[in-house]
Amino acid sequence: MQSAPAFSVIIPVHDAAHTLPDTLASLQAQTCPDWEALIIDDASTDGSAALVAEAARDDPRLRLIRPQGAQRPRGTAAARNIGLEQARGQYVAFLDADDLWLPEKLQRQKAAFAQGARIVFVSYERIDPSGRALGVVRARASVDWSAALYGNPIGCLTGAYCRAHFGEARMPLRDLHEDYAFWLSLLRGGETARGLPEILARYRVRPGSRSANKLRAARAVWEILGEQGIGRAQQLAGFAGYASRAMLSRARV
Repeated sequence: MQSAPAFSVIIPVHDAAHTLPDTLASLQAQTCPDWEALIIDDASTDGSAALVAEAARDDPRLRLIRPQGAQRPRGTAAARNIGLEQARGQYVAFLDADDLWLPEKLQRQKAAFAQGARIVFVSYERIDPSGRALGVVRARASVDWSAALYGNPIGCLTGAYCRAHFGEARMPLRDLHEDYAFWLSLLRGGETARGLPEILARYRVRPGSRSANKLRAARAVWEILGEQGIGRAQQLAGFAGYASRAMLSRARV
């Protein structure tokens, strides 16, 4: 039996043939080569699955997963959960099909895990569809559940967690900000996430993306905070923190 890798990298894909080659290249350029990539095709119609299948013939660490009977997209959270169900790595990291990692990303996170961290995230650069830099989001040195109530501090493409510790963690089946709800669920048990200051990822800002609808995004955050069992005053304070971070993010563009 093949030994388990250090990292399982979860990559949901829906019609991403234009950006996916660069995303996979950034994964394959990692200085930590001990990973498997579970690439979940979410009913793509643009040849994304064929692109992954061809790449996997040359690199067996890439694994295409095509859920049976999927004629319509299941959504990002459901696709990620399909990957999580089949993950074998000691650690899990998330990478979307239009984002990029810098070469040292997994290596630096692995070192932090070796020092006792159970959730590790990094600083990242925001870029436009052409790759033009829009600004940098700096990782805080550490974040616990209480601090995370004031806005999601962990960009999903930057976060990784110890699967051996958290076990069968799954993404909440939400249309928006499912990653925020996920990180809150991991932190709620008393964990503290460690942030690395290095810029080790690039997040592509896309017009028309799910998070581009600010009203829907804000409503999702309000609902997620309401599910945390906190009082209305703290929910309002947390939402205000989210709103201020969102305004700062837009100001960087």
